[in-house]
Amino acid sequence: MIPNLVTVMDKPVLDLEKTLIEATSVVERWFRMAWQDYTPPFYCSVDLRNSGFKLAPVDTNLFPGGFNNLASDMLPLAVQAAMSAIEKYCPSAKNLLLIPEKHTRNQHYLESVSRLMEILRQTGLDIRLGSLSDKAAQSSSITLPDGPTVVVEPVKRINSGRRVGLDDFNPCIILLNNDLSAGTPDVLQNVYEQNLFPPLHAGWTIRRKSNHFAAYDDVVRRFSRTVGIDPWLVNPYFARCSDVDFEEKAGAECLAEQVQSVLNRIRRKYREYGIKEKPFAIIKADAGTYGMGIMTVSDAKEVLNLNRRQRNKMAVIKDGQAVREVLVQEGVHSFERVNDAVAEPVVYMIDRYVVGGFYRVNASRDIDENLNVPGAEFVPLPFSQQHTLPDVTAAPGTSEPNRYYLYGVVARLALLAASVELEKTDPDMQ
Repeated sequence: MIPNLVTVMDKPVLDLEKTLIEATSVVERWFRMAWQDYTPPFYCSVDLRNSGFKLAPVDTNLFPGGFNNLASDMLPLAVQAAMSAIEKYCPSAKNLLLIPEKHTRNQHYLESVSRLMEILRQTGLDIRLGSLSDKAAQSSSITLPDGPTVVVEPVKRINSGRRVGLDDFNPCIILLNNDLSAGTPDVLQNVYEQNLFPPLHAGWTIRRKSNHFAAYDDVVRRFSRTVGIDPWLVNPYFARCSDVDFEEKAGAECLAEQVQSVLNRIRRKYREYGIKEKPFAIIKADAGTYGMGIMTVSDAKEVLNLNRRQRNKMAVIKDGQAVREVLVQEGVHSFERVNDAVAEPVVYMIDRYVVGGFYRVNASRDIDENLNVPGAEFVPLPFSQQHTLPDVTAAPGTSEPNRYYLYGVVARLALLAASVELEKTDPDMQ
């Protein structure tokens, strides 16, 4: 299913599409060379927004939880990519310990865990589930949506405390699907003999979105020089504020100042390209996920006049974590629609390969709002093997492969930025 665009693709993105399609060999070589210097995360998902005049990532998730929304015909590619990642780190691996989030009553999340286990099992691994919950002193059983019952067992130190595993399970690879918003548990500290993915500093206890987008800014500048494009076409402006306390109204002046700065920069670009849309900014927690702690503003004054309900909404995110650091990000309209509902593409990658994606669709939200809220639905992106590279004979903006190739290029830029970010923030490399 291809989404409808409210407006015809505007000239900036049409030119971008044409440039990248004509430079496909240059683009792919650039990525190939980049991956010689950096190691991709085990997996990653990237939320994109397509305004018709700009296509940019707005969030990069290193603990993706929507594998159930991928098209089933993409599973062989996901298995192949997972094999590539596993062979890179532990070629002789037999066992993998998957540590999911604690909310195992969420059926949609359980569907994702089930699909992820299916992908990993097809690489030839024995997969077991581990729990980080303090309450999980004993094993428990959960029934997956597709029928089978699996056991979730308490993660513990084994082999005289040198390794992490289960009572009778010594894994070569520990794969986190838990973003560590509540903190980094002691049981995972100082794991040196095993492969732990993503690394602990990728968890929201440590990770900051501003670090990611700073790395993305650098990646895009290098890429843009190579292919000859304006970096802004694929890169949202951003700023950061710390020492914010929404409940106590602290840091409002910093927020207002940064919102004004970002809006001014957007307006200058809109004038340059003759864009008539109204600029807006997104304020979001610098550390956090699940679409929590996010608001849209189009005037800096709005930040100074937040009501109690708005402040409460912004003050706390997942696991009751207080918001003290805030990202101010250029808002990117979403002019894509599925069945008349606003939609945004989400691209999934394992290792350095695109393995599918889906449209996040929300009929209750507008083109300038966050779609990752209750009421969102998901439509698989119809990626297929032939869509990994574009049809160079097709007119820009007219064919499925072109649209998906653009999605994949921008998502891979964000993936590379995540690699740069993780290397720069690795405490062992400071």
